[in-house]
Amino acid sequence: MENRHDVKKRKIRKVTPEEKLPFTEHLEELRWRLIIIIATITVWFGVCYTYSEDIMRFVQKPLNQKLIFISPTEAFFVNLKVAFFVAIFLSFPVIIYQLWAFVAPGLLEKEKKYTLPFVISATVCFVIGAAFSYFIVLPVGTKFLLSFAGSELKPMISVNNYISFVGRFMIGSGVIFEFPVVIFFLSKIGIATPEFLSQKRGYAILGIFILSAVLTPPDIFTMFIMAIPLLALYEISIIIARLFGKPVDMSAVGSQLKNEG
Repeated sequence: MENRHDVKKRKIRKVTPEEKLPFTEHLEELRWRLIIIIATITVWFGVCYTYSEDIMRFVQKPLNQKLIFISPTEAFFVNLKVAFFVAIFLSFPVIIYQLWAFVAPGLLEKEKKYTLPFVISATVCFVIGAAFSYFIVLPVGTKFLLSFAGSELKPMISVNNYISFVGRFMIGSGVIFEFPVVIFFLSKIGIATPEFLSQKRGYAILGIFILSAVLTPPDIFTMFIMAIPLLALYEISIIIARLFGKPVDMSAVGSQLKNEG
């Protein structure tokens, strides 16, 4: 029989990367990661709600005109929506860290050292993407679309529709600008290679234009404004994969694919 010391030692034994955790333990860890993310967003939401009017004035600057609301409750719910979008934006470093911490146990020790660089670079790219959409794409896109009103039509834009569009657009743009960061770390562990990215360039261009058409207002001019930097990001990602990627034995990969075929 095991003595008390052996039982205690077995209970506190750390799980090595080579061992697999039970599925229930993965779910439990994911639950706590989500709780931390939700708690962070909730705290920022409370802070942002107190400044919702100032945020509203900042958000509607690209439109350069007054917004309207068409129901008694719309203004109240718009303040909640503004606070929620900004809370997600401010919580992004915590969100990205928690996602990284969730997958980190499956990484090697030398790969885990990239935690701080990953969080910082991902946050910076997210801010750059959101700023690009706010300062460049939104002013140009809204001005172009409103120019079709002419002299006979007066644009009266609902504040709820406008805030929903701007919030989704800025957060979506921030996430898209994470692409070079993701490629960098995928290349470091040998998943993404410059050869693969170069071969799939045609599919990537098609996907970028489809994504730009979905994110931007329905006009070709604004779509190209969004697509051009995304194409540049893809080319930068190929350079990043070539400079920092993990060397891959292509002959071994080809043999494996041939055997699987």
